[in-house]
Amino acid sequence: MKKIVSISLGSSERDNKIKRELLGEEFEIERIGTDGDMDKAIRLFEELDGEVDAFGLGGIDLYLYAGKKRYMIRDAKKIVDNVKKTPIVDGSGLKNTLEREVIRKIDKSIELGGRRVLIVSALDRFGMAETLDNLGADLVLGDLIFGLGVPIPISSLKVLKRISQAVMPLVSKLPFKLLYPTGSKQLAHQDKYSKYYDWAQVIAGDFHYIRRYLPDNLRGKIIITNTVTQNDLELLRKKGVTKVITTTPEFEGRSFGTNVMEAILVTLIDKKVEDIHISDYLNILRNIDLEPRIEEFESDEVKEEY
Repeated sequence: MKKIVSISLGSSERDNKIKRELLGEEFEIERIGTDGDMDKAIRLFEELDGEVDAFGLGGIDLYLYAGKKRYMIRDAKKIVDNVKKTPIVDGSGLKNTLEREVIRKIDKSIELGGRRVLIVSALDRFGMAETLDNLGADLVLGDLIFGLGVPIPISSLKVLKRISQAVMPLVSKLPFKLLYPTGSKQLAHQDKYSKYYDWAQVIAGDFHYIRRYLPDNLRGKIIITNTVTQNDLELLRKKGVTKVITTTPEFEGRSFGTNVMEAILVTLIDKKVEDIHISDYLNILRNIDLEPRIEEFESDEVKEEY
């Protein structure tokens, strides 16, 4: 049996362990949250290095992307620097492959062209953002809003690229907790920046960014995200969301992060991470035929508005 462990800076309340068969291989998949404790994450990686088949790095990105430009997050590099034996991935490989394919699949049933879409962080989900842009969605990119707390929406990927070239060399060196909710902060939310949620018909991107400033009313909204639990789905249902689509499939009532799914694929591809190409991911994804998870909420009070 292959063992996959995702070590996350996120809340330990979201921990889980399951067994799953894919392409004839048995997997034990475990997620371990460190409640924002970087030292604990470093220690766990070192203790399990060589003892498991692949690591996922959760709750923090090793890289952020703007087009072909890649920015390394300094805190993430500190966490993985001492991992020498077990392959480790942060999910970026799937964000640039699987999520592009998923958006195209979604567009076949829910036409996304012309829809108002808030992407909470396009640097974290550039493949998703670029595909939505190509489909003709009306985008607002929330990287400055949700990442830096600067209430300035970005209107296009070209503008995002120019801004990232100017600020990312500095931002990538900041403590990650200033950029992204970690530990118990992932379970908290406050009603802030509501006008951007109100404007959007579709809210897309990392769920912890989406959750961080959720308004009370999300009536009729569609959420495209990942890494949701049953409690997350219930929260969204109560706020009036019509549909939740996750780019990763459901495993025992939960959608795991892209870092977990990419770690699984790495073991199936059986190459060194640095030797894996986009075509390798695409080929194995076709064999697995992973479908997005779609949860629909209907009631007398909340109807789909589109």
